[in-house]
Amino acid sequence: MNLQYITDGQGHKNAIQLPMQDWEQIKKDLEELERLRNKKIFLFELAEAVEEMKQIKEGKIPARDAEDFLDEL
Repeated sequence: MNLQYITDGQGHKNAIQLPMQDWEQIKKDLEELERLRNKKIFLFELAEAVEEMKQIKEGKIPARDAEDFLDEL
């Protein structure tokens, strides 16, 4: 990656310039990371829901009615 640093009058780095090809790859990588993060969140919440259903079936916690369920959304 060919980075060029932009500095202020005192030599402090305050920006980076990079080739468009590198920028496009970074954006693509970030989109993939976001997709994976969303998938991880979905799977975690699904596992929680499955565990809650298991506890309801075992009588450990009461079932919620549809209105309570929708209020959580």
